[in-house]
Amino acid sequence: MKQSSKQKTFSWLDDRLDLKPLVEMMDHKKVPIHSHTMWYYMGGVTLFLFLVQLFTGILLLMYYRPGEDSAYESIQFILTEVQFGWLFRNVHAWSANLMVLFAFIHMFSVVFTRAFSKPRELTWVSGFLLLLLSMFFGFSGYLLPWNELAFFATKVGTDIVGAVPFIGEQLKIIIRGGEDVTGATLSRFFGLHVAILPAITFLILSFHLLLVQRQGISEPRHFHEQPAEKKRYMSFFPDFVLRDALLWLIINIIVLYLAVFYPWDLGLKADALASAPMGIKPEWYFMFMFETLKIIPPHVWFIEGETFGILLFGVAAVLWMAVPFARFRGKQIVDSKWITILGVFTITYMVVLTIIGYI
Repeated sequence: MKQSSKQKTFSWLDDRLDLKPLVEMMDHKKVPIHSHTMWYYMGGVTLFLFLVQLFTGILLLMYYRPGEDSAYESIQFILTEVQFGWLFRNVHAWSANLMVLFAFIHMFSVVFTRAFSKPRELTWVSGFLLLLLSMFFGFSGYLLPWNELAFFATKVGTDIVGAVPFIGEQLKIIIRGGEDVTGATLSRFFGLHVAILPAITFLILSFHLLLVQRQGISEPRHFHEQPAEKKRYMSFFPDFVLRDALLWLIINIIVLYLAVFYPWDLGLKADALASAPMGIKPEWYFMFMFETLKIIPPHVWFIEGETFGILLFGVAAVLWMAVPFARFRGKQIVDSKWITILGVFTITYMVVLTIIGYI
């Protein structure tokens, strides 16, 4: 029997790339079906929005020109002269915010389903690092339009960096490229946004996806303890992949809707000599930190309030990342009800402080 063109193509590629083990893995990989199955899709949505960022970012990069005298004007050119430039710029902005949102949702879904239990501790660590990177992407990209709001928000943000104990002032100068926010700062943020952060993200993301593939989909305890005959699964390919693709399509429609009907305002060009406009605020995912620093008194014991706040967030981040490794009385605390309480408290704190910041 003659082989079809599809079979011939696969055979040709298999001879060179040894694809059969990959196909066999896809055939045998299963996804548990239970009341929390929907949370399995959150990581895929975050990945999709990251790919949207890459695609739209490359298109914008063709016209964007970093510099005090060119950045703002190049964005104006993209919005008014480049065909569909306004759409790609708005999609880039909205997908960036949604990517951070879904990264947070994915993180907390992992917490509540205990998906970071052994042997998935390194998957949790790499995922948390990816969340931090997505926030750094937002911070570095915020300045690139070189508008008034971004200029003064970056000034405030880098001033906060200066409060880091021991190395704060040196770190602030390195980030800014000098004492003040200038064109040098813009150039450094541009390099960070389009080269350094993508390279680091690619490495950690590859490691994260490799771990997910090697370890498979996690099963919640209530599902794992069920009798084998009561457990239900769906095949990863094509069932789960097709459902994931459908969700990607829905998210894409939502992003396009937001981009068309709620365009991202460019505002006024940055002017270092102008006074800061009223109501300077960071991006929403930094708002709870910003409000916390405002609540902390000027001095806590012998430490300045801002420095104390930075230390507090640093320690909290390290402890949060180390949760899967923590043990109490010889047992891992991931099985404790306190993890759920901690997760609920953290979400409540972040949401309440964010709402207060915008009110």
